[in-house]
Amino acid sequence: MRRRLTVAVLVVLAVALVAAAALVAVRWWRDRDRTALEQATSYAPADAQRLSWTDWAAVRDALGADLDGSSSAGQVQSFLDDGFDRDLTSTSALVQSAPVLQERFGFSPATAQWELFSQSEQGAVVIVQMPDDTDLGDVADELEHSGFTPPGSDPTAGGVWDGSDVLPQVGANLTPELQYVALDADEHLVLTSDNAGYLRDTVDQLGDGSLPSGMADVVAASGEPLSAAVYDGPYACSALAMSHADRSDQQEADQLVAQAGEVNPVTGFAISAQPGGDVRVALGFENGDQARTNADTRSVLASGPAPGQGGDFTDRFSVDSATADGDVVTLDLTPTEGSYVLSDLSSGPVLFATC
Repeated sequence: MRRRLTVAVLVVLAVALVAAAALVAVRWWRDRDRTALEQATSYAPADAQRLSWTDWAAVRDALGADLDGSSSAGQVQSFLDDGFDRDLTSTSALVQSAPVLQERFGFSPATAQWELFSQSEQGAVVIVQMPDDTDLGDVADELEHSGFTPPGSDPTAGGVWDGSDVLPQVGANLTPELQYVALDADEHLVLTSDNAGYLRDTVDQLGDGSLPSGMADVVAASGEPLSAAVYDGPYACSALAMSHADRSDQQEADQLVAQAGEVNPVTGFAISAQPGGDVRVALGFENGDQARTNADTRSVLASGPAPGQGGDFTDRFSVDSATADGDVVTLDLTPTEGSYVLSDLSSGPVLFATC
């Protein structure tokens, strides 16, 4: 009888190992030709209109930060201060909460691989990928210790932890996006939201959605950024519009656009901090003809006055290149010392992103 039980146990273990190996193989095949940003956006809800990306592992490397789960809250804050000075953290939804996350949640910018903050009219969700060797069971223990109500199912299998009643007691200055938490051990993900239903829907559909083509195109053109803001066409045309400027600036903008030439509405917009310190802007258009036309006009607009922002764009950056590839225009910018190009130009008015 003991021999039969031993054989049965070995068979179960073998099947489990084969299943685990298959999962790793599927993951490798799925991600082999995708950037980290593209991998992250594959988890975004299908209704995403605005994506904010921070590659925390790359930011730590860029800043020479040696952090881990045992680092103090003060060390984490010092790292974030350095990141702010380099304009690498403005896209994160977790910066303000990071010291408490480090001490009370079992994950933070000190240990995360990357963070994607997805927003739409229906809801918002923060998606954090942890390193493969992270035990999300430890995160579950921290959540329970902090007073979160665990899900009825496996606590690391995507069920929603409820911290809506205890979040103010856990720590000061915590973002409301941490009220509800879900853990996905298979994908090494921590997901959070201020809306339990939206979080459940995100988990249930994880990896099933796809970005609109305009957003997907500008994500692909962004390469391997340290941080980025990505918008769909309608959101970009609203958030970056010159209507945010006062009347005199709007009139100046109209004259500058008329002088520059034809501009077309964008189908997607991305601005990103690149390795080495440059900033890249990617603008999607309906077709290649529009992209080629707008490569010229957008370059002219990005090299002149910046109504609504003040001064000239050349006070903030130089335009190194403006190229059209397929339906996408890419502007590669070199920021001037002390300028905050990504954080300043991810909200309007931004003349060279006008629709």
